[in-house]
Amino acid sequence: MKKSLIYTRTGDKGTTSLVGGTRVPKTHVRLEAYGTVDELNAHLGLLYTGLTDENDRKTILWVQHKLFSVGSYLATDQNLTELRIESQIADEDILRLEKAIDETDGQLPPLKAFVIPGGSKESAICQVCRTVCRRAERRILTLSESCEVTSNVSAFINRLSDYLFVLGRKLNLLSGTAEIYWDKSCI
Repeated sequence: MKKSLIYTRTGDKGTTSLVGGTRVPKTHVRLEAYGTVDELNAHLGLLYTGLTDENDRKTILWVQHKLFSVGSYLATDQNLTELRIESQIADEDILRLEKAIDETDGQLPPLKAFVIPGGSKESAICQVCRTVCRRAERRILTLSESCEVTSNVSAFINRLSDYLFVLGRKLNLLSGTAEIYWDKSCI
């Protein structure tokens, strides 16, 4: 079997192909959206390496697979190319994230104040994931200003950032690391 080429030289002049073959500039808002989702997925891969709870590991791995679906969705100009079934986010995907949020949050003490990112290494990585997720959400919303983006994609990314927030808190709890609360006096 012939090995595929990693480099194609087709992007050397600043363009890339969307799903379906349409070429666009690498600075296109669509690429900013799915590129940020890809960045988030890479950060989640780092987070995954530090997780010890099997349910957390399963959830993050599932999310990583779903982010490939989101990326494929965002990389498809549906005016030119039919959307693949595997590129869709279903209502059930959002409900699964909401269930994970509720289960994780149910293990946590009530919030006393705004939480400063940090504490354990895993929690800090999780909070980086959360902020990249929020940026991905902003990039997707920017894309939606010029083309239709299903509300399920935006909702999935929004819920994911909420899940990452509570997971970060849980990781501090599991490690026995105290949460850092915002000192409003900023002394």
